[in-house]
Parts: sequence; structure tokens; C-alpha cells
Amino acid sequence: MVNLAIFVSGNGTNCENLIKYFKDSKDVQVVLVLSNKSDAYALTRAKNLSIPTEVMPKSSFSDEQTLMGKMSEYKVDFIVLAGFLLLIPKFLIEAYPRKIINLHPALLPKFGGKGMYGHFVHEAVYEAGEKETGMTVHYVSEERDGGEIIDQYKVPLDPSDTPIEIAKKEHELEMKYFPKVVDNVIKSTDFAAETN
Repeated sequence: MVNLAIFVSGNGTNCENLIKYFKDSKDVQVVLVLSNKSDAYALTRAKNLSIPTEVMPKSSFSDEQTLMGKMSEYKVDFIVLAGFLLLIPKFLIEAYPRKIINLHPALLPKFGGKGMYGHFVHEAVYEAGEKETGMTVHYVSEERDGGEIIDQYKVPLDPSDTPIEIAKKEHELEMKYFPKVVDNVIKSTDFAAETN
């Protein structure tokens, strides 16, 4: 059984979707939802689905002993970032090589990097007059939104689409594909050395 942690900062629709997707899985269990914000609604969603939660502000999150202690406490094997806004520290990336993945609400390498999250991404897509948008799932590296791309899904845009409509179209892709991509990545990852 692979123990999955989900890191969140906000509303948590993807977090809830992942928890429900893996609820009856014989291979993967969500063991922890961790947030840097105590008021993130994702924590409420997780608690409602009986998943343990932890709040870790930036100062604790960047402290190796504190963060790695939590990962060890919950026996975390794999980490998914679902709307998590803090930069992942180097020590965590080194401890989980190719075992941390992120969802980005645009077609990377476009509209990625510092400040590109949530509505800022969709507004940038709108202002650029893009004919399509989509979601990208990628491995996490030390460069923000810079890790190797695993998968992308696209949706066409109408010239009349507002940033809100762009966000809605992109979010539908996330709901449909993200859990499946996470599942496939976990299944293709070699845990032989680490898992019990």
C-alpha cells in the first residue's frame, strides 16, 4: 500500500476528488492532508472524509526536522500538490525523488513560475488571447513549475470566454483527469526499496 499525502493551500476540490478516487483503492491510501493555511477549506473537506490533517506555516514547512518528522510520522511514500502555494524545499525533493507531483492550471511552460497560480493564470491566458488552455501534471523540481512534464490535457477556448469561463473549462479537466494521472504515476513508480 502506498501512503499518499496531499499538500493544499486553498479550497480543495482536487484534494476531495483525490480522496474519493482512492477511497476503495487496494494500492493507494491518502494518509494526510497538509496545508500551510489554517483556514484552507481543503482541511474541512479532508476532515469530513475522515482524513488526518496538519497545518504547517511557512516557517515550520521550511524546517527540515519538522517537515520530515511529519512525513515519517504518517509514513508518507508519495506527495501530490493540489493548489499548494509554497515552494517545496530542496531537502524534501531530495528525500522524495520523482515522488512529488504538482498540478498546474495551464499548459506549461506557458503561464508558469512565480505569481502564476489560481485566477492569475486564467487572467494571463485571457489577456494573451490563447486559443486553448489546459492542465499540466509535472514532477516537482527546485524551479517553480519547472519539473519534467508528465501529462497535459487541453481544451479549446472561444474568443468570448472570460477568465471565469476559462477557469471553469480548465477545472473540468482537473476533475476528470487528475486522479487518473496520479494513479498512473504512482503505479509506474518503483517503491520496492521503501514501502512495506
